Amino acid sequence: MNIDLKTVNRVAALAKLDFTDDEKTRLQEDLNKIVAYFDKLNEVDTEGIEPLIFMTDEVNVFRKDIPFQEISKEEALKNAPQKNSDYYKVPKFLDRE
Repeated sequence: MNIDLKTVNRVAALAKLDFTDDEKTRLQEDLNKIVAYFDKLNEVDTEGIEPLIFMTDEVNVFRKDIPFQEISKEEALKNAPQKNSDYYKVPKFLDRE
């Protein structure tokens, strides 16, 4: 498969992206390199190999959800530009109209 400028223009239109002619040419070259790489992968003999669905046989392996406090309030607020006892002070950003 070969990527032409028509394909690049179509993909750019679908993605709502604007490219210069030079960028389109470079993008075409990059896409052709990607397609060539996938063609190279097609040369690998996969006869008798079952498709891999999961990377491991383990299912739903989660860590224990144990609450802990890594830093204290004082440490968290130490570098705050503005603070009010236990809280960060931030500029008002919502209007009530």
